[in-house]
Amino acid sequence: MHTAEDILKALDEITGGRVIQSLQEVHKQEHPFVIKKSSGLPGKEIMETPGLVYGDRNREVKKLAVTMTMTEGSIELAGATGVDAIIAHHPIAEAANSGGVTLKNYLDLYNITVFELHEAFHGLHPGISFLHGHEVYHTDISYGGLEGNVLFVGKALPDVTTLEDILNRLDSYMGLEEENNLLFLEKEIRKNNAVTETSVVTRGRILRGEPESPVKHIIHIFPHTGFTPDHLRQAAKEHPEADTVIASISRVYDGHELIRTAEELNLNFLVGNCHVLEILENGLPLAYALDMLLPDVEVVVFRERVTSYPARLVGTPQMMKYAERMASKYLIKKKLAELS
Repeated sequence: MHTAEDILKALDEITGGRVIQSLQEVHKQEHPFVIKKSSGLPGKEIMETPGLVYGDRNREVKKLAVTMTMTEGSIELAGATGVDAIIAHHPIAEAANSGGVTLKNYLDLYNITVFELHEAFHGLHPGISFLHGHEVYHTDISYGGLEGNVLFVGKALPDVTTLEDILNRLDSYMGLEEENNLLFLEKEIRKNNAVTETSVVTRGRILRGEPESPVKHIIHIFPHTGFTPDHLRQAAKEHPEADTVIASISRVYDGHELIRTAEELNLNFLVGNCHVLEILENGLPLAYALDMLLPDVEVVVFRERVTSYPARLVGTPQMMKYAERMASKYLIKKKLAELS
């Protein structure tokens, strides 16, 4: 029999001792991976507590799910499929990750134990750089003194010589042709050509350079972590051999100042995998490691698929009538009366 304590020990093994062992480490805030994050928005700050977030250490775990961000969808799927514990990559917050209600009530309902492992997992394997076609020779997980601001500098792999090679590599590894086929089928089944899906519309593309532009040394950044044009200038100064910038997990769009800075520095600029694919980049290696350490525990991966529809084309004809009725009769009744 395996327990939540065994899961915690496995995570400690995987991270080389980065998980917290007691709440004392949270209260003291001396643990290097107990990190408070805040944009200054009232009541919205969060503290990362890598390890056991909620549940009894002695609770038995037969089935374990790995996910990126725990949601009410994750909790419901866990309850319906006999999952005893969820490991979320992203930090867990009261209500935000439990359908707007308190974590305790929702998790207790289905007897689910929860762990998180965010910054404490970063930098443990070279998978993201490998998938993007380079071998890292310099890593900084708090570049410029900013916690979580990750920078990789790497040399292109032997079979990667151009920007197009990177894009082809990503399409192949991430199965984007399959995702595109799924989207095509969904459009056919729903008779709705306006449907879009995250991994398809955010696939990698070149923002500066040409498909045949040569690649040898890469500065790999993650814009959502706070990476600025000044950071890029500094990185290019520290690594004058670099010829290409890859932005992945998050991305930038045409006109962004990071692209202008790359032009100023005469660097190619390519956006790679988006955040939704991190379940494959980081989630899958974690799931495999847990499966290896805990062979008697069934390990599954919860993968989200986010689609977009025009509001008035969502659901069955009955649901469209339902939405129209609820909106007009209850939500904007006063405004409609004024207009009439």
